[in-house]
Amino acid sequence: MAGIPVGRGSWTIEIGDDQYTASAFGGTSGLLKAISNGSGTGAAQGRVVNGALIATNYSASTTTSKKTEAIHITLANGNVKESGIDPTPPVDPDRVPVTDAHKKNVFDPMTASLLRVPGNADPLSPDACRTGAAVFDGRMRYDLTLDFKRMETVRADKGYRGQVVVCAIYFKAVAGYIPDRPVIKYLQSARNMEIAFAPIPGTRFLVPFRMVVPTPLGTAMLEATQFITQANPHSPKTQ
Repeated sequence: MAGIPVGRGSWTIEIGDDQYTASAFGGTSGLLKAISNGSGTGAAQGRVVNGALIATNYSASTTTSKKTEAIHITLANGNVKESGIDPTPPVDPDRVPVTDAHKKNVFDPMTASLLRVPGNADPLSPDACRTGAAVFDGRMRYDLTLDFKRMETVRADKGYRGQVVVCAIYFKAVAGYIPDRPVIKYLQSARNMEIAFAPIPGTRFLVPFRMVVPTPLGTAMLEATQFITQANPHSPKTQ
C-alpha cells in the first residue's frame, strides 16, 4: 500500500479432471500489523464440467481486533441455494436488498478470479480480457468487467517468469450495498484498476499474478512473490 508492505498470504489452486479446489489465507504484516492486526481465509470447491468451473461451496472468514465474521455460500449450477453471515449483521434500511433473482447465474468471488479462456488458441492473449462475471460474495451482488490493456513480462522471486496479460477491471454494484458509501462510489468510478493474469500450464486457466487498485491513500497492489505450478495429466496445481 503506497509502497509499504502491509500483508502476506498464500493461495493454492488444484484443478482436476472433474473437481477443483481453491483456498487462501493471509494477514497483516510489518507496520500495519502493529497498528491493526487482521487475518482472513477463503475457500471454494466445485466441479469441472466441459472444462468450466461450477462452484458448489464458498466460505470466507475475517478476524480483526474488533470482530470475527464468517460467510458461507452453497451453489448449484451457478445459482445460490443458501448463504449466511455469522454473526448476522444488523439490518440497514439504506442497503439495496438482494433478491432471489440477484442470486442466479453468479460466481463466488474466488471462482470468479480463475479465468478460463475458451477455444483452441493460446489462452494468454488479448482475447482473455474480453469477458466479465456476475459475483455474489454472501453480502453484495456486483458485476466485474474486463478489458484488454497490454501484454507484459513478469518475474516472481520464485517460480514463474514469463508473459502475463494485463486487463483493466471495472466494478458495478448491483445489490447488497449502501449507495452513499464513499468506497462504493470510488470503486464504481475508478478507471485505473487492473489485474495481470498468468497461465496454469497444461490448462486453459489464467490466475491473478498481480492486482493494482489505486486508492485515496495510495496505490494498493497484491502481487505474487512466489508462483509455483506442478502439472500432470490429472491434477494441474498452482500456488
